Amino acid sequence: MERDHHLARETAHGRIAISSAAIAQIVGRVAGECYGVVGMVGRRGLIRLRGRDPITAGVHVNGRDEGLEIELNVVVEYGLNLAEVASTIRTRVAYEVERQTGLPVASVEVRIEHVRRSD
Repeated sequence: MERDHHLARETAHGRIAISSAAIAQIVGRVAGECYGVVGMVGRRGLIRLRGRDPITAGVHVNGRDEGLEIELNVVVEYGLNLAEVASTIRTRVAYEVERQTGLPVASVEVRIEHVRRSD
């Protein structure tokens, strides 16, 4: 994420503002729990293995009028169907972000940067 900004949602009782960093944490946790994800790829191409580095590495969140645009750069375990892993990540991330924040998700783009054997 370039810089932290707040995304707002109006309710009957007032306004709720959620930082893009908080949303990135949700995305990182959900993606890390998905079957086949070994790690994330940070900004400079550094591989961050699951459980060892910040969960927001490789996650970018942008707010648009039509909803959140989420981008993830992941490392997937060798031998798995990459399209199925990416589809699972997209579905789970969109569902959990919408469920936990109440903000609509316009798109989830999954970039598989590397394939490696899990250790």
